[in-house]
Amino acid sequence: MIEGEGGGMGSENASLGSRLVAARDRAFVGRAAELALFRSALSDAAVPVSYLHGPGGIGKSTLLRQFAGEARQAGRTVVEVDGRTVNPTPEDFAQAAADALRDPRAVLLIDTFERCQGLEGWLWERFLPRLPLGAVAVVAGRVAPDPRWVADSGWTGQLQVIALRNLPPGDATAFLRARGVPTRAHNRLLSFTGGNPLALALAAAVAVRGGGEEREWSPDQDVIATLLPQLVGDPPTPLHRKALEVCAHAYVTSEALMRAMVGERAASELFGWLRTQPFIESTASGLFPHDVVREALDADLRWRDPEGFAAMHKQMHQYLFERVRAAPAARMLQAVGEMLYMYRTDGHMPEFHVWDALGIVQDTPCAPADVTRVAELVEEAEGAESAAIVRFWLDRQPEAFRVYRSTRTGRIEAFTAVLWLSERDGPVGEDVDPVLAAAWAHVRRYGPLRSGERLAVARFTVHPPLYQRPSAPTTLAQWRMMGEIYRAERLSWHFVVMRDDGFWDAHLMHFDMLPTHIRPEVGDHRYILYGHDWRAEPVIEWLAAKTDSMLAGGGPDSDGAAAASAAAASASAAKRTRRGELVVLSRPEFDAAVRDALRTLRHQELLARNPLQRSRVVVESGRSLGDVLLGAIDALLDERDGGRRHRAITATYVKPTSTQEAAAARLGLPFSTYRRHLKTAVERVSDLLWHQELSGAAILIGPE
Repeated sequence: MIEGEGGGMGSENASLGSRLVAARDRAFVGRAAELALFRSALSDAAVPVSYLHGPGGIGKSTLLRQFAGEARQAGRTVVEVDGRTVNPTPEDFAQAAADALRDPRAVLLIDTFERCQGLEGWLWERFLPRLPLGAVAVVAGRVAPDPRWVADSGWTGQLQVIALRNLPPGDATAFLRARGVPTRAHNRLLSFTGGNPLALALAAAVAVRGGGEEREWSPDQDVIATLLPQLVGDPPTPLHRKALEVCAHAYVTSEALMRAMVGERAASELFGWLRTQPFIESTASGLFPHDVVREALDADLRWRDPEGFAAMHKQMHQYLFERVRAAPAARMLQAVGEMLYMYRTDGHMPEFHVWDALGIVQDTPCAPADVTRVAELVEEAEGAESAAIVRFWLDRQPEAFRVYRSTRTGRIEAFTAVLWLSERDGPVGEDVDPVLAAAWAHVRRYGPLRSGERLAVARFTVHPPLYQRPSAPTTLAQWRMMGEIYRAERLSWHFVVMRDDGFWDAHLMHFDMLPTHIRPEVGDHRYILYGHDWRAEPVIEWLAAKTDSMLAGGGPDSDGAAAASAAAASASAAKRTRRGELVVLSRPEFDAAVRDALRTLRHQELLARNPLQRSRVVVESGRSLGDVLLGAIDALLDERDGGRRHRAITATYVKPTSTQEAAAARLGLPFSTYRRHLKTAVERVSDLLWHQELSGAAILIGPE
């Protein structure tokens, strides 16, 4: 078909078509390199044939329309053939493109060639060689050309193959501006679309219609339903659809992962099929889809079949978790990153992780030759006092330090240090390092180390250009810490040390790393320790709770997430009880359990569900929880001024009245005085029981 020439914009030729052309021209952005190659071909036809390929929605048809406009402006005859409308036979194709064979100034534009892929051999061998010198042809389709034609010496210098990619961030932002999308919505739309032009256009329409609120925008099901057929077509079987969904959810898909997800028999065939898809990229580690394909498939499955999505997620999680635990040291970071990627939408994960970190910096042990550079980095970021502390720990635990070298320059840009200490070490570093002194103080108060247990402190995370802000080194530091936790034996406390500016609060607290009450100072800076006692909630139970929270859709501040986490923690405690293991509680959890036990002291069915039932203080006493509590209450009588506390707690919990006001009246005390005595009594009972829990000393003797 020859393109009509009624493209002028003068008033005498004005038409709806001319308005459409003008609007498309105004909205077109990017593709500068492709346009430059086409203009070069128009000027001298030095490379007369271009083969343009890329996945659906990447903008091939739009670019061909732009080529057509450029060709008309250059006075060329434009001949267009669309694979969607031409019958895919040599005779019909040749008839549709016949005018290009008669005019040396013709520009032949072939769109949607994947619909005519069976004609590829005929096109290269029979049709294109008949083009007159001076003519230009552009073939556009989803599938890359057969390598035989690219390698054919006859086509050398006559053919250029262009793989069309997503728009880069600058062009994608210009695209959104051209469509009137508010700036506040750009980041979310760019994240979802990955720069895919079709996805950008659909998302922009939704964002403009909804006011473009960044915090609220998400692709609705109309967008997903429109995108998926364009992006991935129609998979041949449900098993092929599952392979796509696995590939979308995983950071990278290997044949081993596919085997774990779909079984031995189908894995190889499905992996091979994925490799041929135009929206799938290959790396040394496996396959991954283009960003918008990943997001659309994941969102569609989660909406369409939430139970199936949850089952897939848990199955993949189990496989990747086992890989983390079994991976050689050199592969641990990659394994951790792939596992954590499954939680990329949970909480603040997108804000605090750089998923391509392994390509930006290299994580290596700190060698003796690196010590000077490490000291320079910490002095630049934290000051001379911190540099002295770094030297102290380098002398004692050089293996705790890792350095991060730029993959581009090889220069060390950052370092981290994770200190591992045991109860045999005692409070090492306490007199030199205020941060370690704070960690040891917290441990002594809330859960001292027991025989064989270890303490981990992520003491330094130093990257001066982006000090303690998300970056490739801080991402790898997080991954290494999590990997060590997943693989550790007898780990008790784990602390992360950050500058006390609140930046990390939401992210770390979402993952149950709670800030301690001590704020140590080193030089001019104050620091905060975030801690977690892994004895209270072991890794497997903790991960199960995080998974349930994410699948329930709870965000970092949602009540639903907190409820899901609490429910999972209760379930894991129940499982430990059934296995006959002791429940290890942190001090805050222990205090809360004591208060709950006192309130339910006279209700055996409620008392039976209290976590103290499986605590050391009860199990090793051989007595009931009620008797242990009564013994601790009676022990108050042996203390100075303990009689007042004993009377207050007895009147409230042992021989209770209807209200606390009535208890105060029975004791003849002002209510404020009664409340003060009761508060100190409960705290003292909890102190006594906590001491017994830690020391294993003789359990208080309750009534016979």
